[in-house]
Amino acid sequence: MAKRLDLLRELVPQATTIAYLEYRAYDQRTITAQDMLDDLLAAARVLGRQVVFAAAHGEGDFEPAFANFVQRGASGLVVGASSLFDTRRDKLIALAARHHMPAIYQAREYVLDGGLMSYGANYRDAFRVAGLYVGQILKGAKPANLPFDQSARFELMINLKTAQALGIEVPLSLLIRADELID
Repeated sequence: MAKRLDLLRELVPQATTIAYLEYRAYDQRTITAQDMLDDLLAAARVLGRQVVFAAAHGEGDFEPAFANFVQRGASGLVVGASSLFDTRRDKLIALAARHHMPAIYQAREYVLDGGLMSYGANYRDAFRVAGLYVGQILKGAKPANLPFDQSARFELMINLKTAQALGIEVPLSLLIRADELID
């Protein structure tokens, strides 16, 4: 989360109020969701940014969340990780475009579908590692004896067409670091 916020700050340095959309299935945040929010808030303090957030329980919460973000002066958006968001990414991308809100997402598919920027684990690499684990288990290894493996490869993607539509000039520093640029 901190890295996503930093990348968004670099792309849109004038954005001092950042929106954060999180998924919440119930009235309480999960431990993971709380950790993500805490990480984002800590990074915002260091970077001198204010964070406004909204929780979405379902797709019907997307429009009110964006209206709230606009009303509170947000000029950038960090979208949390959620299968709900992944399956309805077209709606989130359209709302960000309609509200002229530069957004960063957690998966490359958002950028391929027209989102501005993503930074997250390389899922292809994670699936490859999972396949290796399955192979070890099929050869008799006990799952409890296998080491915990967390994704070490992250990728940055930027959609230049979306940046142009938002009137954003992507800094050279981001263009150089991007793993993939979409025209």
